[in-house]
Amino acid sequence: MAKMIHSMVRVKDLKHSIKFYHELFELEVKRSIEFESFSLTYLSNQESEFELELTHNFDKTDGYHLGDGYGHLAFSTDNLKAIWEKAQSNGYAPTDIKTLKQLNKLVARFFFVTDPDGYQVEVIESNDLFN
Repeated sequence: MAKMIHSMVRVKDLKHSIKFYHELFELEVKRSIEFESFSLTYLSNQESEFELELTHNFDKTDGYHLGDGYGHLAFSTDNLKAIWEKAQSNGYAPTDIKTLKQLNKLVARFFFVTDPDGYQVEVIESNDLFN
């Protein structure tokens, strides 16, 4: 069986992106590989082996066009409100916390926040479905 190991997003300002993912999700730089025209930086934390790869193309001066096919990254947490408050106090403008139910049964509590490059990031409260 194959193991999912990382997802990649392209970033315009590597330092700003690292700061965002560290402040909200405690992701740390695990390794960075620099090439002549780009770098690959891998972030993760103690909660998971899965990594977020930030690709920084040095000659890219404008933002990326995200299109309408890609959805979002998602993080689960035991303390949804704390991360929402951290996002709010750091000026990241999170959406309101929403509750999703099916037949009056809780499916999820979550909010979205936009990273520095416009990627949507879902923060979802840990439960039996999302852990």
